[in-house]
Amino acid sequence: MIKPTIGRIVWFHPEQSYPHLVQHDKTQPLAAIVTYVWSDTLVNLSVFDQDGKQYAATSVFLHQGDESVMTNGPYAEWMPYQKGQAAKTEALEAAKGNA
Repeated sequence: MIKPTIGRIVWFHPEQSYPHLVQHDKTQPLAAIVTYVWSDTLVNLSVFDQDGKQYAATSVFLHQGDESVMTNGPYAEWMPYQKGQAAKTEALEAAKGNA
């Protein structure tokens, strides 16, 4: 699990809750910055639409990859690179623990 912190970048999937944010391509996630952390799975975001305009999204579910994605509402997730880095870090820490 990646611990969310203020300033981290995530992908935001607006679903039908924020139709005004998706002007061009509904298949692409939107860029967002974590602005407040409620818990490891709930954050506030500063979201950028597909034209670069900023909007607020509060109490957004942060998908950590270990549970099913909620498709009935907006959610955020880590980018693939971030997931890869976290997996490498976890593997190194596990190797240190076994040494």
